[in-house]
Amino acid sequence: MVFRSIVPPHLNSLSLQQALELTYIFLENASKTNDQDIALVLCHEAEVTISQAKSGTKKPALLKDANDQIARGGIATAYIDLGKLLHSRGYQDEAQASYKKAEKWG
Repeated sequence: MVFRSIVPPHLNSLSLQQALELTYIFLENASKTNDQDIALVLCHEAEVTISQAKSGTKKPALLKDANDQIARGGIATAYIDLGKLLHSRGYQDEAQASYKKAEKWG
């Protein structure tokens, strides 16, 4: 594949900031499409990317300093925004699950 040498091999290699930026790219595009299937795929990719961002971050109970608080807030906000999008698309249960994850990190 042509891009193999320039694209990170896994989401794990992205920084927290990069993972959150990618999450918002997925969410923005999911909100713009009229195709429900594409929107759900993009929402799923956003959630996977948030999960990868979390894997490089301390558990919420261990976050103490300002940088940790910023990371925690970014993850919580991403989950809230994912929940809002899912809610607007009619996926109430999935939206509630996303809001609960936001509470854990927020």
